[in-house]
Amino acid sequence: MENVHYISSDLLSIDKINEIISCDYQLALSEEAIVNIEKCRAYLDQKMKDNATPIYGINTGFGSLCNVKISGENLSQLQNNLVKSHACGTGAEVPQEIVKIMLLLKIQSLSYGHSGVQLVTVQRLIDFYNNNILPVVYELGSLGASGDLAPLAHLSLPLIGEGEVYADGFRQPTKKVLEKMGWNPIHLESKEGLALLNGTQFMSAFGVFCLIKANKICYLADVIGAISLEAFDGRIEPFNELIHLVRPHKGQVQTAERMRELLEDSEIIAQSKKHVQDPYSFRCIPQVHGASKDAIDYAKKAFRTEINSVTDNPNIFAAEDVIISGGNFHGQPLALALDFMGIALAELGNISERRTYQLISGLRDLPAFLVNDPGLNSGFMIPQYTAASIVSQNKQLATPASIDSIVSSNGQEDHVSMGANAATKTLRIVENVERILAIELLNASQAIEFRRPLKSSEFIESFLKSYREEVSFVEEDRILHYDIEKSVAFLQSLQLDENML
Repeated sequence: MENVHYISSDLLSIDKINEIISCDYQLALSEEAIVNIEKCRAYLDQKMKDNATPIYGINTGFGSLCNVKISGENLSQLQNNLVKSHACGTGAEVPQEIVKIMLLLKIQSLSYGHSGVQLVTVQRLIDFYNNNILPVVYELGSLGASGDLAPLAHLSLPLIGEGEVYADGFRQPTKKVLEKMGWNPIHLESKEGLALLNGTQFMSAFGVFCLIKANKICYLADVIGAISLEAFDGRIEPFNELIHLVRPHKGQVQTAERMRELLEDSEIIAQSKKHVQDPYSFRCIPQVHGASKDAIDYAKKAFRTEINSVTDNPNIFAAEDVIISGGNFHGQPLALALDFMGIALAELGNISERRTYQLISGLRDLPAFLVNDPGLNSGFMIPQYTAASIVSQNKQLATPASIDSIVSSNGQEDHVSMGANAATKTLRIVENVERILAIELLNASQAIEFRRPLKSSEFIESFLKSYREEVSFVEEDRILHYDIEKSVAFLQSLQLDENML
């Protein structure tokens, strides 16, 4: 079937998730996934029939209540209580695009047959996904260690007819939507609530979403940096392949190559230069942008492993006849990767603002603040303030969340990753960097007009032509807020193919 992604043991990549989401694929379970889920559930049911041995979360309490034995007739109630009691999220709502990724990743993790869920439970999650029925989830509440408990509880509430969802374009009680769809609430069996709430799908979904955007941001940082270099009448020599092959960091080499391609056949870059060197924010684009690319590649590897993993607890191994309680829900690998990615993206914004500052400084035959009649006109003075403000906020947001840990659950959970906080603030950094780059583009496109009649490369001229359809040259002072917002929208609307990334 076309436009259907079959959940299976095939490796799920960040690019594949982007394709599934952007092309609006429907989800379906493969035969392999169905067999895995049913076998595991049958094993667990059989195991619990005659087994009085305490098994964490299946016939015991949770967290520091793990030594409290639960009677057999209360095992289902235990799971319902878990989902309801743990739905303690607060703060802003998680963006619906990320909630949809959370559903996809939770379905993927449950499909491997080590979680003990019913087939009907996984199928209902797929029904939510396919019908765009998206649970209301909140950003605050997860420690990123016992799984993303609070946000995943909110994700799971609709399964039992509780909570709220977005459906048909507006927020409404789950019960109303279930009635409309003709669906009964799921009757959770033993272990299911724990399987749903233990896991890293909140952190993972934020990370995947940020990585998709980070790929585009890295490309745009190079393009806009190249336009700024042209506007500043910069030199091509720092991008010579020979320099980078003697210090061959992957991202550095790739960035230098891209800069050479972007500037190919430019009249501006080819003209003789009066100055011997450019400031670091231009000259070191390969080294700085490249280092960020390498850091983001590290994060991509960590998340690729995570989204193809089983992250709840305990894990059920039917073939080995064993149920093991461990710690695959702990978000440390993601917390570190998210913090690293946040720092890397913040640096792209940091160096971008420095290029903007150079452009407005009245250097290299550019007018002060990039406007005719400076003094009467303030020109581009204040957009740099705005960029500097955002850069400063990013520096605060880039402080690692993963260095913190607060003891919880009466000391049972005595080390937590704080990866959920790393996730939400990394998204803020992503959004901020988009704004900083938009401001640089606004300045660079203005500055390059003072190099006319010389032209830049064919690609850059085409890019600027498209941009000028949205944002015109600034002849005299006007409200630049609107230009900044149009610039952000322009960057967000750009569709890039795989070759560009």
